[in-house]
Amino acid sequence: MSKEKLQTPDLSYLNLGENVAVKYQLSPTELIEDALLNKEGTLASSGALAVDTGKFTGRSPKDRFIVCDSVTEDQVWWGDVNIKISPEKFDQLFDKLTAYLADKTIYVRDSSACANPDYDISIRVITETAYQNLFAHHLFIRPEAHQLGITPEWTIIAAPGFLADPSTDGTRQENFSILNFTKKMILIGGTGYTGEIKKGIFSVLNFILPVYKNTLSMHCSANVGKNGDTAIFFGLSGTGKTTLSADPERGLIGDDEHGWGASSVFNFEGGCYAKCVDLTQEKEPQIYKAIRTGSLLENTNFFEGTKEVDYTNIAKTENTRVAYPIDYIDNAIIPSIAEVPKNIFFLTADAFGVLPPISKLNVEQAMFHFMSGYTAKVAGTETGVTEPQLTFSACFGKAFLPLHPSRYAALLGEKMEKHQVNVWLVNTGWTGGAYGIGKRMKLSYTRAMITAALNGDLDHNKYKQHHVFKLMMPLACPGVPNEILDPSKTWDDQEEYFLKAYELADAFAENFKQFEVPKVSKRHGEALKLC
Repeated sequence: MSKEKLQTPDLSYLNLGENVAVKYQLSPTELIEDALLNKEGTLASSGALAVDTGKFTGRSPKDRFIVCDSVTEDQVWWGDVNIKISPEKFDQLFDKLTAYLADKTIYVRDSSACANPDYDISIRVITETAYQNLFAHHLFIRPEAHQLGITPEWTIIAAPGFLADPSTDGTRQENFSILNFTKKMILIGGTGYTGEIKKGIFSVLNFILPVYKNTLSMHCSANVGKNGDTAIFFGLSGTGKTTLSADPERGLIGDDEHGWGASSVFNFEGGCYAKCVDLTQEKEPQIYKAIRTGSLLENTNFFEGTKEVDYTNIAKTENTRVAYPIDYIDNAIIPSIAEVPKNIFFLTADAFGVLPPISKLNVEQAMFHFMSGYTAKVAGTETGVTEPQLTFSACFGKAFLPLHPSRYAALLGEKMEKHQVNVWLVNTGWTGGAYGIGKRMKLSYTRAMITAALNGDLDHNKYKQHHVFKLMMPLACPGVPNEILDPSKTWDDQEEYFLKAYELADAFAENFKQFEVPKVSKRHGEALKLC
């Protein structure tokens, strides 16, 4: 689409003044040309634009705020995830930020989120840099020509060069991300990390879809089989969510953010934002192939003296990333919509080696494990981690939930019962002992178990209940040795196994205390009674 055919949209609602220079709806090629001219990055040998996002190579959760007003005060789950800021401080920062941009060249992009038009929202992304606008082109849904130039429902303004004054602006530091649900605006300053743009809109959808559309918003990947059977994969970092949902026999709906509406599952996004650390063509062929002309690489390093990316080099950060449109994936489903799921997988890397490799959950157990969002970090993944550490992230995405986790769990339970969905807890972690003694579950076994669940090979009554966790474990699974299916049988010391199992069960119970009825409203309490 030629930029000469596009008129600059009306930006008067932003009070940017007449001196601002606007570059509207530039193509990826044009944005990359500008990024190179602006010295924002360099071209890798693959043709992708490689940039450094500056001081911040990841999100800054403690600097994310929600404006507390009549829309949010009684709805938002306030606390360490959702931090209050006043409408007055938001207005003050808005005035400062727009004044900062008033004499600059800005990049403006109209786009949308939610592949299902019954739920979509229009978004205008205004960025200080070309590479941020390229990211928005890739990650949001690209509109048709007749949808351009219309005043959007939501506006994002992202300016890495603008720094807040914590002493007067109500922020913690110079960087910030602020959501205003009344003015339908997101302000991002002091950080060039593009994930703040993506997760800002995800947080918006995590509020408006459950509250106004009775739709479950989910931090998950999703794919669909040739017979139209949809599967959803929840999991925290390191559990195999991307790897296990990338199946050449199934179409990719999306890799990270989805909604479950009345009759469909749909991708929120128009692209992917994949991790690159230790990426190889053999391990992740789809992602590797997607890194080509037009893609955006973040915080990677080159082999010395070349423009070839060294994916093992984490000198800048372990959180190296690539952004690309979803149609860079061969088996992507476009538009990214499918039927309601038949199977849901909760993936956990249990470093204690006590959870079954696969177990079937009833509705109450599914709500409990959904709200728990358990996995374990192991030594070497983070500085200072020398032994397995329990990690709980509500709904497998606590950092992005404006509402109390029980709201999402209640929706999950309702939809499970209505659609008779199978929910599976899959341990991609350790077997035969804890980390350091046992071994990581073979990927081939995990794939075989997921395939069996998808094919209906586990739709039988040959199960037994785990003594500690009360989970139902299949007695047999095609492609998996029977002795693997009961984790206690893989340990040499049975007493030690059950000690570890009860230790993890106690940790689950302790973590769940934060969701108990006395600490939340009556509305939330009704959902928790089921757990």
